[in-house]
Amino acid sequence: MEKIKIKIANEEYSIMTDDNLEYVAKLGEELDSKLSAIINGNSRISVTQAAILVALEYADASKKCEITAENLRNQIQEYLEESARARTDVEIMKRENERLMKENTALKAAK
Repeated sequence: MEKIKIKIANEEYSIMTDDNLEYVAKLGEELDSKLSAIINGNSRISVTQAAILVALEYADASKKCEITAENLRNQIQEYLEESARARTDVEIMKRENERLMKENTALKAAK
């Protein structure tokens, strides 16, 4: 675990993380940028209120990503089931083809 200091809304925070330090620094920069944009856009909003708005934005994005991921998992599952059905159909058709070829050979031999 490593320690990194990041500055968000003019406050310095020491973060202990197993993640890549550059990644954590970029997260801090992104958060600071979003907070600053909200605060600079409305002089009556507090840092706490801005943080709540940013948290809601991130929560919304996270929930939408979860829904998208679940939809993708379901779609993959459907594709796998379709693929399994298609393989079964192919095997059935191969056996039917073999049976018909034998029947055809037998009919030709009976002539």
